[in-house]
Amino acid sequence: MGKNLNKKRRRADRVSGTAEIINFQKPKFEAERILPPIKALNPTQADYLDALRKFPQVIVLGPAGTGKTWIAATHAADLFRNRRIDKIILTRPNVPCGRSLGFFPGSLEDKFAPWAAPVVEAIKDRIGKSAYEIALKNGSIEMVPFEVMRGRSWKNAFVLLDEAQNATPAEIKTFLTRIGEDCTVVINGDISQCDLDVGSGLRTVIEMIDRQNLPVPVVEFGRGDIVRSGICAMWVNAFEEAHI
Repeated sequence: MGKNLNKKRRRADRVSGTAEIINFQKPKFEAERILPPIKALNPTQADYLDALRKFPQVIVLGPAGTGKTWIAATHAADLFRNRRIDKIILTRPNVPCGRSLGFFPGSLEDKFAPWAAPVVEAIKDRIGKSAYEIALKNGSIEMVPFEVMRGRSWKNAFVLLDEAQNATPAEIKTFLTRIGEDCTVVINGDISQCDLDVGSGLRTVIEMIDRQNLPVPVVEFGRGDIVRSGICAMWVNAFEEAHI
């Protein structure tokens, strides 16, 4: 008798739509969504985070392993997770992949994905894999190669240009003139690693900021700011000393 009564109650709950709401209320799932704030590991990272919170555009420079890309991607994920932006836009020049995305199989997103992997992993860690896949599918997270950027416009978005040292002046102009209202823009690069035969657009923009006193902070990491690992720091220093 008791078993039959319990079955009837569960059936009634399913029909009314209340059982799942009651049984799956908050504690476990809310706890999973509570994340600690991004923690700066050195004073330069603290300056970078402060600039991201105060300015709509930030340029960040420095060698590999300093957290430039990870901080930008994680900050973008937090803005998206807290519904402070509608979209995350990821882009980068096609050098040193030889401006050759067309030779790889698949869609533009498939071709672009290997070079966006570090950013994607940071975002997944912050919002969850399922939420990332849904956002990618509905266009809330977009990977935009430079080939298809002209004519685009973004608003209420976080826009990250990674490896910006490999953008030509014309390309970085195209990128910067896509930006609409309520956007946070991060231009991330290492001028010492430019693979272009012509001048770097990143260097051009930095010179313009300095010459015209534009309100865009430039945060520069040094070799002493490398946090990835001691091995990474060792090799960055070794190549720097060898002028390679």
